[in-house]
Amino acid sequence: MDFRLTARQEELKSSARGLADFIMKYEADCEENNGLPPQAHAQIRDAVLDSGLQAVNMPAEWGGAGLTILEQATVQEELGRLTGALWDMVWRPANALRFCTPEQRRRYLVPVIEGRRRDCYAVTEPEAGSDPQNLKTTATRTADGWVLNGEKWFVTVGDHADFMIVLAAAGDEGAPTLFLVDKETAGIEMTRVPRFMHTFVYEHPEFVFTNVRVPEDAVLGGIGNGYDITRSWFTEERLMIAARTTGAAERALELARDWAIERKQFGSPIADFQLIQGMLADCAVDIAVNRAYTHQVAWEVDQGVADRKTLHAKAAIAKLSASEAAGRVVDRCVQIFGGRGYDRSYPVERLYRELRVDRIWEGTSEIQRLIIAGELVKRGTGVLQMPSA
Repeated sequence: MDFRLTARQEELKSSARGLADFIMKYEADCEENNGLPPQAHAQIRDAVLDSGLQAVNMPAEWGGAGLTILEQATVQEELGRLTGALWDMVWRPANALRFCTPEQRRRYLVPVIEGRRRDCYAVTEPEAGSDPQNLKTTATRTADGWVLNGEKWFVTVGDHADFMIVLAAAGDEGAPTLFLVDKETAGIEMTRVPRFMHTFVYEHPEFVFTNVRVPEDAVLGGIGNGYDITRSWFTEERLMIAARTTGAAERALELARDWAIERKQFGSPIADFQLIQGMLADCAVDIAVNRAYTHQVAWEVDQGVADRKTLHAKAAIAKLSASEAAGRVVDRCVQIFGGRGYDRSYPVERLYRELRVDRIWEGTSEIQRLIIAGELVKRGTGVLQMPSA
């Protein structure tokens, strides 16, 4: 096996690092003001378009970058270095939008790809988190479409997006169905914007839907396919989290290593002290192992060398391992920085707060463990095998 990055991957990695370095100058402003002003959003949008890294998960024929999963992971690893979740400003349209009809694609997906619109995904509810099947939002059929009623929580980018992908129980049978809903539609109310422990360039508002009327062609991907469409992108999104957390951990280690060499105590750089050296070494191990595995699984997805369920479990391993390893890495790096590591003006402190959510969203660590264990119990240890020729 040849594990070297191809020339194409090297080019993408370099472009993504350059874009991340450009966006990085906005980190302090984002932290201090809990977000960025419209002018900064416009500047970053233009930089993303200039880089060609918009919509890396969408086909080139629709205007996306059309990258493979491994290429996407290579890009996301570099963007994961950013604090304030500024990586999310390099937009990836929701994978569910691949199921758009041609007309829906014209109205919704293409404008997102081009940076003229922004989508958000409204799935979580007060009683439906890790178990989305406890769905309470309803869609009632009318003569000319549907009426939505319900409540959605933690709608990431919900403050900035201008349309929503809403999961609702449709019809008398309660078939889980996705709907494309323009945010200005009458009956949609943003009720609360929770303040989470991380600073995120976008917010995660809560919304209430009261008799929200949408036309028949608002249905995305067909009646009853909402769960399957939502699940279909878990493999990709969990690999992207693994890549981003690995990139974040590497930035934290770079900063801690440089600090350990510069910082002197008791007459010597603290890098001379074996307890500091041990933490640096443990960080390097966590990063190296998780990068290798994430790249391996991303390559397997591209090559189609395993069935969907096995790849789903392998992506769960990558997400679980990398997100938890990144938490360990940044915790050590905060310790190496000492009191300064607890100062919000230092990136390691921001990374410490921001990486915590990666063990929760897109499936908690506990859900990942259940997926992995289910694969082992039902199908044996094949999930551990490397692909064969």
